[in-house]
Amino acid sequence: MATTHPYIPNASPRVRKQMLRQIGVESIDELFSDIPDEMRLKNALDLPEPLLSEYALSRHVNRIMSKNTTCSEYTRFLGAGCYNHYVPAVCDEIAGRGEFLTAYTGDTYEDHGRWQALFEYASLVGELVSMDVVSVPTYDFAQAAATSLCMAARITGRKHAVIAGAVSRERRGIIEGYSRPTMNLDVSAYNPLSGEADRRSLESLLTADTAAVYVETPNYFGVIDKALNEIREICDSCGALLVVGQDPICLGLFRPAASFGADIVCGDLQVLGNHMNYGGGLSGFIATRDEPRYVMQYPSRLVGITPTLEEGEFGFGEVAFSRTSFIEREHGREYVGTGTSLLAIISGVYLALMGPQGMRQLALGIMQRTAYAARRLNSIPGVRSPALSGASFREIVVNFDGTSKSVKQVNEALLERRIIGGKDISEEFCELGQSALYCITEMHTKQDIDALVDALTEVLS
Repeated sequence: MATTHPYIPNASPRVRKQMLRQIGVESIDELFSDIPDEMRLKNALDLPEPLLSEYALSRHVNRIMSKNTTCSEYTRFLGAGCYNHYVPAVCDEIAGRGEFLTAYTGDTYEDHGRWQALFEYASLVGELVSMDVVSVPTYDFAQAAATSLCMAARITGRKHAVIAGAVSRERRGIIEGYSRPTMNLDVSAYNPLSGEADRRSLESLLTADTAAVYVETPNYFGVIDKALNEIREICDSCGALLVVGQDPICLGLFRPAASFGADIVCGDLQVLGNHMNYGGGLSGFIATRDEPRYVMQYPSRLVGITPTLEEGEFGFGEVAFSRTSFIEREHGREYVGTGTSLLAIISGVYLALMGPQGMRQLALGIMQRTAYAARRLNSIPGVRSPALSGASFREIVVNFDGTSKSVKQVNEALLERRIIGGKDISEEFCELGQSALYCITEMHTKQDIDALVDALTEVLS
């Protein structure tokens, strides 16, 4: 007998028969008649019995979730792309409001303040990165970087780009996969002593067909590249655009990439008031100057403000909507699909709450904690911290070559002490030896860092 499942719409056998009769077929199998018989699964799926009560389902899910290890029970020093920053309560409060609670940008006819909230987000991020135009967000930082390079290719009419210095293997893979139909990519070396981009290696890869150079600051190692002016000059030598991936959190303390001549700036909004959500709280932004050659190459939605018929009243809506794939369809620059608009609104709330002084205090506190952690870790026999000489923000490379333990062994021992250690980069960047990427945020107290040092001293003794 078929199960009428309370959580699946139209699960009732009677309703299904009515639906099949309405479309003129006898069975659900007829709907899949185009699929060859040899490709169909003949036996039933090996699934447990359905949970038909809300209590039973809730209990089952909670049991599964209880297996997770979170930052609530463990002290975490893992970053590498998803960061444990404090999320003010007001961010969650606004995120749960009915007029905002959707990933979609929406349309003006059903707008209850979402468009204005997105405009305010774009304005605040634009002020932070010193750019005029900010996109409704992409899925994550990696897509924002890939789209930025594709924009550069369309602007310049060229088909080549260079990724400069240390970028995570995961992000680089996404960029390469996403942009492959549009351009060819090369990756330049980084300075193995400082962790900054190697300018000589970068110059050797540039050609007359180079559309853009992509560099991150802070980069994957947490190193601030001090020579963006030099990279700008290198780009100018061959007519390439400079695309910079920049962490918004650091901008309370460091100059924005735009002040060094960046043409396109991108980054991740997760650090601005969004929970980690087991790695799912990511959301990318793209920012440029307000010039037609940039604006018309955005594939994503843009939100603007305009006067209405009422004196002193303003409305909010799409900017240059005709350039998107919604209008151009298969001729569109890139496809525009479901975005992460809710996370953008949360980031706007976060920036409005923090203000310039709050962002400065936050970045300064992280910088101080990072320096303290590096100094304390370096006091452990056999440990070198930081392993790179470049100025570090939030993340440091810690090397364990002087000990008898691998990073994997160290992390396993730390877990037994309820500490989540740094990201193991010994395979990703094998030239750095047994090294890990340790992340320090405002969530770490002096006691947390001291406890880490004590635990490592015990593990490595």
